[in-house]
Amino acid sequence: MPKIAVYPGSFDPFTVGHLDIAERTSELFDELVIAVVHNPNKTPMFSLVDRVELVEQTLAEAGLSGIRVVALESGLLVDLCTDVGADVIVKGARSATDVDFEFPMAQINRELTGIETAILISAPELSHISSSLVRQLAQNGGDVRKYVAKPVQKLIEKKFKN
Repeated sequence: MPKIAVYPGSFDPFTVGHLDIAERTSELFDELVIAVVHNPNKTPMFSLVDRVELVEQTLAEAGLSGIRVVALESGLLVDLCTDVGADVIVKGARSATDVDFEFPMAQINRELTGIETAILISAPELSHISSSLVRQLAQNGGDVRKYVAKPVQKLIEKKFKN
């Protein structure tokens, strides 16, 4: 039976740090499902449809195949995990603060369905990159090329073209 992981996030935008976690996760599991989630507590830079497409384009550009990308507009992540037959939820962490944030969610998800959460630590050279910092940089005319793949960069440039 294949081992399936779900890697959830708002991915607004999908950064090179996210790509690194996706690539490393795909090497650890038989199947990876990236769940692009709608977070009602955030005002996204890109629509859910755009974010799904950007993740797919970034994966293709990186030569990563066999990774499924799905949108989770509403509902519980654990329900999606059950639907896709996932064994584990994978989260990336840049610091202890990220681990502290993920910890209660991991416990609740485990209580609800028994699914485990695995936390992959960011590569040191990528640990300073976050979607929120990339958004701030983009909104203020900064160069985001080092932090996102070309498809994301192009859409950011289009969105913020003066």
